[in-house]
Amino acid sequence: MIKSLLNTLGFTSPPFDGGITPNMCKWTEGSSIKTCPLPPVLIVPLKQHIGQPCTPLVKIGDLVLRGQKIAKAEGYLSAPVHAPTSGKVIKIEEHAIPHPSGMGMVSIFIEPDGKDQRDMLLDPMTNWLQRDPAELRERVRMCGIVGLGGAAFPTFIKLLKDQRHPIETVILNGIECEPFLTNDHRLMVENSATILHGLHIVMHMLGAKKAIIAIEDNKIDAVQAMRENVDLLGDDLIRVEVLPTRYPQGSEKQLIESLTGKQVPAGKLPMHIGVLCQNIGTVKAIDDAVMLGHAITERVITVSGDAVPNPANMLVRLGTSMRFIYAQCGLEKFDNIQILHGGPMMGERLRHPDIPVIKSSTGLLAISDARMKVAHQVEEPCIRCGHCSEVCPVNLVPNLLADHCRNDQLERAANYDLFDCIECGACSYVCPSHIPLVHYFRYGKGQTAQMRREQSFAEVSRLRSEGRDARLQREKDEKAAKRRKLRATLRSESVLNTANEEKTATQPKTEVND
Repeated sequence: MIKSLLNTLGFTSPPFDGGITPNMCKWTEGSSIKTCPLPPVLIVPLKQHIGQPCTPLVKIGDLVLRGQKIAKAEGYLSAPVHAPTSGKVIKIEEHAIPHPSGMGMVSIFIEPDGKDQRDMLLDPMTNWLQRDPAELRERVRMCGIVGLGGAAFPTFIKLLKDQRHPIETVILNGIECEPFLTNDHRLMVENSATILHGLHIVMHMLGAKKAIIAIEDNKIDAVQAMRENVDLLGDDLIRVEVLPTRYPQGSEKQLIESLTGKQVPAGKLPMHIGVLCQNIGTVKAIDDAVMLGHAITERVITVSGDAVPNPANMLVRLGTSMRFIYAQCGLEKFDNIQILHGGPMMGERLRHPDIPVIKSSTGLLAISDARMKVAHQVEEPCIRCGHCSEVCPVNLVPNLLADHCRNDQLERAANYDLFDCIECGACSYVCPSHIPLVHYFRYGKGQTAQMRREQSFAEVSRLRSEGRDARLQREKDEKAAKRRKLRATLRSESVLNTANEEKTATQPKTEVND
């Protein structure tokens, strides 16, 4: 309503509520994508997505081909894992994964043979327009594609054609609003035709009527590349929309509001308002899966930060050690350096570089301790300035939420819409007291989720106990009823026998004469 009033009066309003404009540090925006060499060993974790871990299909000593499925999905919310290159399985054991805790995950170690031979099990679907959308969706599932923007949600689930919620508009997310990251930017510049073709495949799968390619105004060369290809096709169903640079515009709900003016209701998904969002890298992977029959074995990442001598955008095989990748950019010593997996706003700080790249890896940043200390100073008491509320893109009250989470007042935090927080970090960025607000929110969410799991388990246990008590009581009642019935039967027989005996006793005896 306020936006409409401002527009009526001739004022320009922000594309969405809140948000910030940080120093973007897009140092690699002009760097063409380089191919990273194969490392001596590839370490492939069995979970690279939201959902259940996969189960290995290979054993130590097996020879594998690039793109061969080496671990099968378990459950619906899962995606299979494929060999990044041809070689030999040398180990299957736990290894550290990209997580701030340093936790490990069972991983498959592959020693490349240098031949890089592909598994040709899947045939290209060049006639995809004549294929059933369900068949194309199954191809996406088989190729292990997940959201490559960082969320890592299995893509085939989002591509389900639901008659109850038909998708009218597909939004191709080329915003990339995280500072430092430029991998999607370079993909649009260098692979615009492939991306556009993948977008058409997605539209066919969903039966969508139109599509919007969203790009921020700090990526003019990407805008030109995408528009040129749209014009070449003469496609009126697809348009390229340029949005002002603002963080976190790449967040799904904020992007939908910026482009369509629609808001996704709390607790609902974009599909409920007829919209689907896909990431640039994900759509390219879909095109590779359909047109080439290639499973996902590699991805483009940005390697940057003030501690990296030669920042670059690199095409790397999944399972490549971060230490090996940094070395390709001139960084070999990690003293007084902080490693970030992802962007500086929503990324994760890692303990060491001996960790493999996975499907959700968008960037590897190496930041010097001095620069990190400037951004992460000692926490001070809240001064109730309200800056955090002003920049929150979902209109929360971050300082009150943080207080509730800090004091374990989880129900109150939930009442203040804690789970609507998208953890963008805008509030922490502007806080003059350097309060790590997002950390408190993550803690509160984790504690609340744990509490709800325990409550759910307790409720299930209570119902199970009540069911057992009811069953035992029912069996007891049935046994008592049987005993009563048996006693009644015996009593009836006893009475009958007694009556017969009395009758026999009272009858006159008949003498028998010879």
